[in-house]
Amino acid sequence: MPKQSNRNTVYFCTECGFESKKWLGQCPACHSWNSFSEEPVVKAAGSKASSKDRPGRVSSKKPVRLKDIEASGEERMDTGSAEFSRVLGGGIVPGSLILIAGDPGIGKSTLLLQTAVRTAELGRRVLYISGEESLSQIKLRADRIGYTDGSLGFLSETDLSEVESLLHKEKPDICIIDSVQTMYSEDVGSVPGSVTQVRECAQRMMMLAKEENIAIFLVGHVTKEGTVAGPRVLEHIVDAVLYFESGDNGAFRILRSAKNRFGSTNEIGVFEMRHDGLAEVLNPSELMISDRPEHASGAVVTCLLEGTRPILAEVQGLVCETAFGMARRQASGIDYNRLNLLLAVMEKRGGLPLGRCDAYVNVAGGMRVSEPAVDLAVVAAILSSLKDAEVPDDTIVFGEVGLSGEVRAVRQAEERIKEARKLGFRRVIMPRYNVSRCRDEAGDMELIGIRYIRELITVLG
Repeated sequence: MPKQSNRNTVYFCTECGFESKKWLGQCPACHSWNSFSEEPVVKAAGSKASSKDRPGRVSSKKPVRLKDIEASGEERMDTGSAEFSRVLGGGIVPGSLILIAGDPGIGKSTLLLQTAVRTAELGRRVLYISGEESLSQIKLRADRIGYTDGSLGFLSETDLSEVESLLHKEKPDICIIDSVQTMYSEDVGSVPGSVTQVRECAQRMMMLAKEENIAIFLVGHVTKEGTVAGPRVLEHIVDAVLYFESGDNGAFRILRSAKNRFGSTNEIGVFEMRHDGLAEVLNPSELMISDRPEHASGAVVTCLLEGTRPILAEVQGLVCETAFGMARRQASGIDYNRLNLLLAVMEKRGGLPLGRCDAYVNVAGGMRVSEPAVDLAVVAAILSSLKDAEVPDDTIVFGEVGLSGEVRAVRQAEERIKEARKLGFRRVIMPRYNVSRCRDEAGDMELIGIRYIRELITVLG
């Protein structure tokens, strides 16, 4: 006779997936209020029995030594998009499970539909399964991006068992499921989108991807904090987690890797949303600084490093005398606390009267910068606005600033200079330590190495 199962309930946080045996008003993990929902959990009878109480059995499996394992030489599949392939580490790995998350309407479905079209045109068998759109709605979106015919297969389905049966039968190279929150399994007694359903669907998709060697893309929703909605285990199950983000002004879309078992997590891909879909931005540096003002104080160009890609960006600073008793600080694109730290260093180590001044810093183009190499550019922008003296248009500034006012070395300075030289810059203000290593890449560019921010005040006049 089949064993009877015991049915229990567990409480999950709908924001982060934290699990609790009782209801809590506030989640101890993400600190959100009234976010716990009750979910049924089915456990087989006797599952708590210890191993010594179970009848012994001999495992038929044996461990294998590393030298006896043969690595698969199968090549990655091209996505048809240089930016997408860069983020994935060079292409799609067969048998991988990839989760793409982002805000509603940001373009996740459009990105994957374009990827499906391009990979199908390259001879891959692709299946696009949507649980959020009907076939006619998918047709309208496909017409908008210019896809009218081809070998790409479409299906509108939310039953996980039907999806599994179809994948076992068709065995495509790539499968796209939009989205994992709409899928449901009849074996789980909860509504689609619940924590239990999402976890069950992700685990079964992972097993299917490994068994049939199918690369599966899962579209995931995000919470109000911008993280993947559902249980935290969802991110641990998949091989890669990609976030599709938008800049502050919404002009660009940035595909960023938060987890990648087959590549770097520092790479980004830049896209621009157009009427006919997403277009790659192959040279974001040129686009970011194309509209910078001429002969204006407080505007400085710097070079960021996103993974292995150098990107030029414009840092704008505005300093004016405060009209109130306490000076106001505002940062857009950089960390607010980092701005306060740099202002304190400039006042203490540079002797600049910033305590009675309002200071505003903005990274143009909607970029968000966390790299310390932007410190010197922020200092230069604030100094330029304070003195009302422009920084020459052909000058680029980068370097990390320490609490003693020292300018510290940055990584891959050669790549930054190469990118600046390609776009016509002729003067670089940078850490002194990096100067000697960059002579070969600089060519006829003038390299000005500084050790302390006091020297920057002298250089900029």
